Amino acid sequence: MSEEIPAQIRAKCPYSACSAKTEAHAPGASDPKSDHITRFGEYFRSSDSKRITRYRCMKCRRTFSSARSSPCFGQKKRKLNPVIRLKYCSGMSERRIARTLRINRKTVTRKFLFLAKQAELSLSELRESLKQPGAQVKSIEFDEMETFEITKCKPLSIPMVVEKGTRRILGFRVASMPAKGPLAKISLKKYGKRDDDRPKAAMELLEELAPCVSTAALIMSDQNPNYPKWIKSHFPSCSHTAIKGRDSCVVGQGELKKVGFDPIFSFNHTAAMLRANINRLFRKTWCTTKDPERLKAHIALYVQYHNEVLILEPSR
Repeated sequence: MSEEIPAQIRAKCPYSACSAKTEAHAPGASDPKSDHITRFGEYFRSSDSKRITRYRCMKCRRTFSSARSSPCFGQKKRKLNPVIRLKYCSGMSERRIARTLRINRKTVTRKFLFLAKQAELSLSELRESLKQPGAQVKSIEFDEMETFEITKCKPLSIPMVVEKGTRRILGFRVASMPAKGPLAKISLKKYGKRDDDRPKAAMELLEELAPCVSTAALIMSDQNPNYPKWIKSHFPSCSHTAIKGRDSCVVGQGELKKVGFDPIFSFNHTAAMLRANINRLFRKTWCTTKDPERLKAHIALYVQYHNEVLILEPSR
């Protein structure tokens, strides 16, 4: 029966105190794969109506299932995970998701944080894959979006890097910034001096993506005076082109340009999609961000959906 057992199950026992692990790491140990894992029946998992195979380790005599290695292990409502991810990435709020699915808001919050963590791991795996020889990105677009937490007197910046052409999001950050324009004095008087973390966040993002980008890549951005030195410090051999800002086609929608040809279309279109699919980024919404970390988690969740579903769907 051992040949019917998957290799990842047959290779090791999941319990740390098992003697099989000690033997596998002992000096002179041959093949860590052995026949000490055997099938031990199955059980019905009610959370998604599937039958799950159980196994027994003949070394420690303990049993485990094939579901133990899954990140969803122990969840009673795992079938809601893809549904909640879709709704979070389709402009729905936490309260509306809970009302639609007839579940508690606390359940939605727990699922959201779990899915966001998995999305961050997926984005990390993408960056690791791009570090392989020949897999580096040839052209990227870099810019910032702006939103706020609780009030427009407390703005936030979202530096983001998008691959040109494919519109694949490679990375992002969330950083605090001081208010500008007429709100600057009001913000200073009401909330005090606000830290400007944009340079730190942008530098961290570019440093993280440096191994993923070809040394001869083309980098495009707008004419922000800070961008050339930020980009030059991490991409010294890359070509940087700064594009003059254009008027938006709709007042307040800076991501959608009035002109027929937009040189940094991949970034602007992707940013517009974020504003259309993440409810807390809507231009007119009462679903405002209360915690920048939750905004970061929400964007990470959308980035995974954007990269793995939206930009890969065939046009109809």
